[in-house]
Amino acid sequence: MKLMNTPFSVLDLSPITQGSDAAQSFRNTLDLAQHAEAWGFKRFWLAEHHGMPGIASAATAVLIGHVAGGTKTIRVGAGGIMLPNHSPLVIAEQFGTLESLYPGRIDLGLGRAPGSDQITARAMRRNLASDADEFPQDVLELADYFSAEPRQPVRAVPGRGLNVPLWILGSSLFGAQLAAALGLPYAFASHFAPAQMMQAVALYRQQFKPSAQLDKPHVMLGFNVFAADTDAEAQFLATSMQQAFVALRSGRPGQLQPPKAGYRESVGPQENALLDSVLSCAAVGSPDTVRRELLAFVERTGADELMITSQIFDHAARLRAYEITADLLAR
Repeated sequence: MKLMNTPFSVLDLSPITQGSDAAQSFRNTLDLAQHAEAWGFKRFWLAEHHGMPGIASAATAVLIGHVAGGTKTIRVGAGGIMLPNHSPLVIAEQFGTLESLYPGRIDLGLGRAPGSDQITARAMRRNLASDADEFPQDVLELADYFSAEPRQPVRAVPGRGLNVPLWILGSSLFGAQLAAALGLPYAFASHFAPAQMMQAVALYRQQFKPSAQLDKPHVMLGFNVFAADTDAEAQFLATSMQQAFVALRSGRPGQLQPPKAGYRESVGPQENALLDSVLSCAAVGSPDTVRRELLAFVERTGADELMITSQIFDHAARLRAYEITADLLAR
């Protein structure tokens, strides 16, 4: 199997690194998107998170517009919009605006989680329990706003008739079942929650029903890549993401920290078990090491597309990681 048969895309959280700020994160995000476009990546997605000191992409639609305006051909989208936080009509108007400005280049991935803790969710004036339960109906309402002949009396302007491609995002079986029932492409968050990946992918493929948007199942899987010129350098760079993940799961998220030598040895067995789980969907190493890990992952999962994420502290090193990944596609 050749990697070039599997499209690669980019997931960027617009990380705020220690000692920096959101303005610099946005400059780095656009720079990465411009490089990703030149290197042949298919999509560049941004994710909605709130109340996270190390993630600057909270106003996701605004940032998508910034990236789309600074690029020419790469698809730009949300991976994703957390629909329980929003009115479907407002999202239809936002992404109808984006599609009108950048026709044929906008994707809309939809998630059921709030992208925040419950306190932050309440600050957004949303009822977390009931809104998550209404997710399937919200997706249908949103899709209707984009149709040529909406069934609802309210019209999304802009939005109507634009058919912005919808994706269902998930890290459990719920999203797989919904994506299959609606005939939508499915993106699984295996880059941070891989436990149910194989079961969810199998369920989605088995239950998929063709739709006007999609005639056969399409699975995109999140995958961490920490690539550098040597295995040792890559393992060192990966410790920034490891620190961030442990901090997040410990309830104390912060800015992305510099890499730390010997980090895995400095934490306990519980933290190492957590990191082993996350890194089961990761490639850390030199170009040859990353190529082997990518091939093995694609062969194991049959992924139709990979969404590559690389939480590296130094921007130049992060660019290098994506450049190495792109070079592997071209071999």
